[in-house]
Amino acid sequence: MRGLKINILLFLMFFLSFNVQASGGKKNYVSSLGDTIEDFSLQNVDGKYISLNSYPEAKGFIIVFTCNHCPFAKLYSERFNEMAKKYGALKVPLLAINPMDTVVYEDESFLAMQEKAKVASFTFPYLQDNLQTVAKDFNADHTPHAFVIWKENNQWIIKYTGAIDDNGAESDKVKNPYVANAVDELLAGNKVKEPETRSIGCAVFYRK
Repeated sequence: MRGLKINILLFLMFFLSFNVQASGGKKNYVSSLGDTIEDFSLQNVDGKYISLNSYPEAKGFIIVFTCNHCPFAKLYSERFNEMAKKYGALKVPLLAINPMDTVVYEDESFLAMQEKAKVASFTFPYLQDNLQTVAKDFNADHTPHAFVIWKENNQWIIKYTGAIDDNGAESDKVKNPYVANAVDELLAGNKVKEPETRSIGCAVFYRK
């Protein structure tokens, strides 16, 4: 079993390394921490359009840029559901956004997203950013890339950006649940102690 886990990790490291090296259309990473996010409207897999204003009681949001094909993103489906359940009840909904170019990746089509949401039993919106405008506003770098935005003076401010936690391969061995920590601290009225980490996963290709 240990050998299998090591092989899986080596495969992921190779895949992600190749993905980053091949990402000629990838944006240069610029931190968006502290930026203000404007409202957006994207189509959910149920056909309806979702915006931040769809949640008038929200204190904040967990925004996760993810996709169908990335091996690293696939590791987080169950954790997404857990966060959506826990923090949705505390008025911090989770929104997953697919920013991948459907021309480059056929398996990122809207129909494929619908199938992914069904198979993974997603309990939260899975939105298609087909023009990549929202991903650019956030400066999303990889999938998965998580953000926590918080409402201050009727504006949405990025309070956390980066990885979801520190162990994609083994959820039971996570020591630093970065997103959960950030949301817990904000709910308690405190500053986020670790507001920025680096996301690890598949590079987001942006159309030129």
